Amino acid sequence: MITKIYNGVSDIFSNFQSLFLLFARLIVAYGFYEPAMMKWGNIGNVAQWFGSMGIPFPTLNAYLAATTEILGVGLLALGLLTRFISLPLIIIMLVAIFTVHLGNGFSAADNGFEIPLYYLLFLGIFLSHGAGKISLDNLIFKK
Repeated sequence: MITKIYNGVSDIFSNFQSLFLLFARLIVAYGFYEPAMMKWGNIGNVAQWFGSMGIPFPTLNAYLAATTEILGVGLLALGLLTRFISLPLIIIMLVAIFTVHLGNGFSAADNGFEIPLYYLLFLGIFLSHGAGKISLDNLIFKK
């Protein structure tokens, strides 16, 4: 009885998997938009900030981070090359967690690693599951 109910509910919600992946991609893309634009608007300050945290080659890494984030916004929103862009965005989130947020604890209210961790988890889902059926990846690279 419980198995039948579970399987029925599972079947119903499996139909929404691609819709949920679409919403998740759009939300993550939106979340990267403002920080990416801020980096591009103040790239010199970002490079200086990176240098103050001991990040090597701060100017190069500021440009790489800003470029990756802005590409991530577009590619995630379109569901294009989703797995490809997720990996460098994961690296950016790991760097952010370890250089900026970890020392502040978990709570987002204290600028902790809570929010970057959520982004990291979503990006891991995109890396492992792809963009879903509602994506250019599916349209172009159908398997």
